[in-house]
Amino acid sequence: MSDKKAVILLSGGLDSATVVAMARAEGYACYTMSFDYGQRHRAELDAAARVARDLGAIEHKVIGLSLDGIGGSALTDSSIDVPEAPTEGIPVTYVPARNTVFLSLALGWAEVLGARDIFIGVNAVDYSGYPDCRPEFVEAFERMANLATKAGVEGQGFSIRAPLQNLSKADIVRAGVAHGVDYSLTVSCYQADSAGQACGKCDSCRLRAEGFAAAGLADPTRYA
Repeated sequence: MSDKKAVILLSGGLDSATVVAMARAEGYACYTMSFDYGQRHRAELDAAARVARDLGAIEHKVIGLSLDGIGGSALTDSSIDVPEAPTEGIPVTYVPARNTVFLSLALGWAEVLGARDIFIGVNAVDYSGYPDCRPEFVEAFERMANLATKAGVEGQGFSIRAPLQNLSKADIVRAGVAHGVDYSLTVSCYQADSAGQACGKCDSCRLRAEGFAAAGLADPTRYA
């Protein structure tokens, strides 16, 4: 096993699966982390476990949170409908502070493991406009991580890696295929059913389908 460890946020979707494969290709021992945070469906957690096994994660950890306790998002509040058409501005599928919370917990695990790299699959090209997917956010979190931890203060700094940041969805799909990702294991849909079948209508489904089409590759998504 490589002594170069990385903690990787793994949602079970297309982007995060690609990031695990990219980190593995760089020679990292991959420790994957998912969150049961009160989201609409658990199918993505099942997908994350499948991806972690398939890509050889050393350990896959699922952390329980209750972001549905504060609501404010169509992904955590069933009274808010998931939009099925593009909207202006930041969509209601934005989950308040989600990536900040997730990266904070990944940072804690990385410090415990002695890992210096944390990978996240955020993207600022073909994405839904979430503020916590922007390069400025990633850079700011990295600065905070190195101020707020024992490891950072002692000069063993952390790097927040976002290798998909400037890639189109088609480029991400091509990269994943090149690194051996089995996208049939993944679930990207915001409102997938209990079997992981996608709605084919939400923003995430649209971006995923457009990515496979633009890459000229068959889309293995299972639709309800």
